[in-house]
Amino acid sequence: MTAELVVSLSGLTDAPAGAIERARVLVSELERRGVPVTHLVRPRAESGSLTGDDALVRWIGARRIAGDALALHGYDHDPDPTRQGARIGRRAEFAMLPRHEAGLRLVAARRALTMAGLGTDVFVPPRWLASPGTLEAVREQGFAVCADENGVHLFGEPSARLIRSRALGFRLTGERRPAADDRRRAETWRRRLLQAEARRIAHRGGVVRIGMRAKDLRKPGRVRALLDSVDDVLAAGAVPTTYEGLAAAARRAA
Repeated sequence: MTAELVVSLSGLTDAPAGAIERARVLVSELERRGVPVTHLVRPRAESGSLTGDDALVRWIGARRIAGDALALHGYDHDPDPTRQGARIGRRAEFAMLPRHEAGLRLVAARRALTMAGLGTDVFVPPRWLASPGTLEAVREQGFAVCADENGVHLFGEPSARLIRSRALGFRLTGERRPAADDRRRAETWRRRLLQAEARRIAHRGGVVRIGMRAKDLRKPGRVRALLDSVDDVLAAGAVPTTYEGLAAAARRAA
């Protein structure tokens, strides 16, 4: 079974100055390797909704023409309204939402994205966490894909299916980490874990999913670990694709 590789990039909506330029450098390195990027976009920034005049929107539009893909990445990443004060994390917006509340946020997010001149039928919840109600709402609203921390849900005809594949990155729920006060050792551990897991999945013929955040791009070691992992996965025979590409392949195989 041939492995597949999906690389995503998030966190650029409210990223500080220089983030888009760092993203350009990374995307250029991946493009040189023939690897497209799925851009995870939050349409509502702290200053308001994205518009077609924003540099991020213009860049992503150009990247889509070049072969990259887009995924809706929540709405505003506010705390889950049903769990105020819970320690799920501010950005785990869809982790505990019931179907109705998730549906309302999805409608608002899709509208905001459309107003900015972008559109997609791929949804990736913040922190990769989607409640059962969110999955129901995503399917009801006609999304083709929902990628969460444990797999990729494909909602196309003739029937839905789940590709089981853990999302890899430098900050994921449930990781066991070294002592918090040993930052250097913890950072080395994260990089080695990413590379080891990516190689293992590729050699098994699975879907290797690597998620990068804008804040990761500030650390050259993390960028290097990503590129080394990509090189290892490609050397193992993996085929680069996007979340849109996974859905298209499933439709062709149906």
